[in-house]
Amino acid sequence: MTTSTQTTKKTEHHTPKTTTSDSISPLFAKDYNVYINHTDAGGIVYHANHLVFFENCRRDWFAKLGLNGYFLQTDTGDVQHFVVSQADLQYKRAILLDEVISVRIDDVEIKPASIVFYQSIHRHLTDSAASNNAGLLSRGKIVIACVQNQLRPTPNTGDKDHAADIAAANGAPMRPIRVPQKLRAAIEQAAARQSPIQTPVAQ
Repeated sequence: MTTSTQTTKKTEHHTPKTTTSDSISPLFAKDYNVYINHTDAGGIVYHANHLVFFENCRRDWFAKLGLNGYFLQTDTGDVQHFVVSQADLQYKRAILLDEVISVRIDDVEIKPASIVFYQSIHRHLTDSAASNNAGLLSRGKIVIACVQNQLRPTPNTGDKDHAADIAAANGAPMRPIRVPQKLRAAIEQAAARQSPIQTPVAQ
């Protein structure tokens, strides 16, 4: 599903970070182990798994902020969640089996109905080798759109008409909505601090 937004508030515009040097403090960083299931037969992380590491990092950041990274429920019982609507990746160097990598959120940009994440993956290097992004493995711009489920669970009556109604509704089960205020406020507060949060290696 894709969601496009034509206008945004002036206060929501800012210049995102375009560099991912180790000298710049990310909003969030976490170390992850590279296991055999992340790699191909040559021991190199499969290209699609860069997206997996990026998503795990976003989820862990949301958890650090005290938010459910997948589902938000309104007072009326509506379920709101996120879908990736755009992913632009640049692959710089191979990620290898048994490495420990640093996955980062370098910056975020909040729009009315979506959040733009600027993320990167880095190899741990000595101070002398860390200049000029020598440790940069990949970077990405990931856009997640906020949507709301259109369907609510209803008792199963067993009749064919009810089943047909559900099947028809499943053709468009979600609609785009504005980013919830609680989530927006938490992200803006964290981004304003601009301080790195380093957590232990995931097991």
